Parts: sequence; C-alpha cells; structure tokens
Amino acid sequence: MSAVTIPSETFEAAQRGDQAAILKLLERTQPDIRRYARASCRTSSDIDDATQEVLWLLSRHVGAIRAFAALSGWLFKVVQRTCMKLARDVGLIARDDDALERVLAARQESELRLDLAAAFEALPPSYREVAVMRDLHEMTIDEIGTTLGLSRQAVKARLHRARLLLREYLAR
Repeated sequence: MSAVTIPSETFEAAQRGDQAAILKLLERTQPDIRRYARASCRTSSDIDDATQEVLWLLSRHVGAIRAFAALSGWLFKVVQRTCMKLARDVGLIARDDDALERVLAARQESELRLDLAAAFEALPPSYREVAVMRDLHEMTIDEIGTTLGLSRQAVKARLHRARLLLREYLAR
C-alpha cells in the first residue's frame, strides 16, 4: 500500500470517526486487501469473503491502529488470519457434510422429502425465498438479484446462510 493513495489526513480523520474519511479509506484500501487475500486464501470464494470481512473490521477498528505506517501491516495480518479461519471453517463443514450425507443416505426417500420440506419451512422468509429460487427453481444468482432487487453479494450471502441453516436443521 502506498502512502500516495491514502493521505495521512484521511487516515487520521477516519480514526476520529469521520464517516466520509472511513468510506474513502475503505475504497482506497480495498484493492490492497484483495491482493493480500489472493496471496493468503485458498479459494476464490474465500478471497471475496476475506476481503469483505477485513473491510468491515477496518471500518470498526480503524481507531485502534496506532499509526498510519502500521496500516499496511495490520491489514496484511488481519487478511492472513481471516483466510486461515475461513479455511478451517470449510474443513469443519466438509467433515460434517460427510457424516450428514451418510446419515441421510440411510433414510428412506419419503422421509427425506418430508425432512427437507420441513427444513425449508423452518427457514426465515428472506433465506427461504432465495434458497427456493436457486435450488428448486434453478434460477441464477443474477436472476434472483433482479427479481428481489438485491445485489449479487446479498443474494450469495443469503443463499450461503440458508444452506448453512438447512444443513443444521437436517443434521438434527
């Protein structure tokens, strides 16, 4: 990250809580955060997730960074930790999915249909809507976004959360 792209005055104003300065700081650091994530994360979806997470953390904790010169190192370390956490989480979910798949495979199809219907019914409406459109109606992310008036990222986030909740429901 070069000092030319972010004036120290912008950083200092962001530390004081100036919302415009925080927004400018986020805009200017986002390419560097994404670059750090490309170097640290295992998958392309982790890159996007890590970038978003670190931007959120920066907006919340910019006041805790002691000096402008430490910003780049702070961001790099936070990106590394976030990528490691995402990789760990994916590993845990994969192991859980294998066990869940074995349990579900042993059940009769009629029982599975009822359980799946109940799982969809248990979802909050905003998650259910996205999951039904994607998994049952086989709509694309962009089609769902257009239909619901949501950004691509919002649709992907809701779909991810819906699938986690479905998995959790079926695991019980």
